[in-house]
Amino acid sequence: MLFFWKAVTGMAELKIISMDEVQSKEVNWLWYPYIPYGKITIIQGDPGEGKTTLALRLAALLSKGEPLPYDDAKREPVKIIYQTAEDGLEDTIKPRLESAEADCTQIKVIDESEAALSMLDERIEKAIIEVGARAVILDPIQAYVGANINMNNANEVRNVMAQLGRVAEKYDCSILLVGHMNKGSGNKSSYRGLGSIDFQASARSVLIVGRIKDNPQVRVMVQDKSSLAPEGEAIAFELDRENGFRWLGHYDISVDDLLSGIPKEKKSEQAENLILEYLSKGRYPQKELVKKAQAMGISKRVLDEAKKALNVQSVREGSQWYWQLPEKME
Repeated sequence: MLFFWKAVTGMAELKIISMDEVQSKEVNWLWYPYIPYGKITIIQGDPGEGKTTLALRLAALLSKGEPLPYDDAKREPVKIIYQTAEDGLEDTIKPRLESAEADCTQIKVIDESEAALSMLDERIEKAIIEVGARAVILDPIQAYVGANINMNNANEVRNVMAQLGRVAEKYDCSILLVGHMNKGSGNKSSYRGLGSIDFQASARSVLIVGRIKDNPQVRVMVQDKSSLAPEGEAIAFELDRENGFRWLGHYDISVDDLLSGIPKEKKSEQAENLILEYLSKGRYPQKELVKKAQAMGISKRVLDEAKKALNVQSVREGSQWYWQLPEKME
């Protein structure tokens, strides 16, 4: 009966793995701690914020074996497969690569003129083997999911990402998926990606690119998820018509602040005003103040910085912590 049931359902044969037989291994990095080898990384942001420009600039540096921003690792030139469904190769991608002084002999494209490519397409694996690619960039995600895959169906997305992940691991190749974000400005960053949250859940690193709203030529890349290493610092770059592209350095901003469009200085001012409003009459429960701050889009980090700036004291009563201004201390 068991044999018949397996034959009818297509159930796989049971195999048990004993953890004492599993060999531990270190993660290799294309760009520590932002892009691991053998895994999937997502670069996402709102349209026009600079995510494709960032991907192409990284590809240009990798093609020449030059150091990536704030990474001293020495590397040989890397072969890259770059697929785009939104920009023309001749009038957009090639000029951008030339502007970045890329070695275009190292950057290859799978011809989609006869058949569109998808994440489950065996041509991706064949191309990695033939080219010897160490990085594959698919831009944007929704164009390469596949015509028969529902982006909002968790089971379908999980299967696609798992199979793509196996290809990345098999060839120790970094796979970068460039994606747009939805317009749910009130949602957490992990829920802003288009489609099922399983895209973000399956990726080992998620990078978000956005612009500083009061200084729009400045764009910032913030690491929103890092499963294999401590989160990296945010990195800014300038992108405008007059000065072109240039790296600006590390930038102190959180993912939530970047997506909200409110400058850090404004957030800090809001946080200080919130503290003064509720602590002016005496001590106030810390948990309640944190909740009120979060409701205003103020992160715990910014609230803590405001607390330090105002020299707010923490006082414990029983099992609960309270905040109070120094002049209110008894």
